[in-house]
Amino acid sequence: MKALAKKTANSKKPDAGSLEKVIKELSPDLRQEVLDFAQYLLSKRKKPKRKKFKMDWAGALSEYRDQYTSLELQKKALEWRIESAVQHHRG
Repeated sequence: MKALAKKTANSKKPDAGSLEKVIKELSPDLRQEVLDFAQYLLSKRKKPKRKKFKMDWAGALSEYRDQYTSLELQKKALEWRIESAVQHHRG
């Protein structure tokens, strides 16, 4: 087994056959660990699904339409977001 494991560790691209041979020599609990690790490796490579952009905020600032120009409203909204983030960070 050591020779087979050493050969597998040193080779650049292990073939499926040698991988299967090594796995077959493992105890059932170690096979489960190999399976869990392989699934973990696969999950790291999967791209997360992108969520569609929600437009549920549209019109949320309409009450300020008469108070601010669109540029002033953009600046004010940024101020509110910063204030909210600071408050959230402070606890």
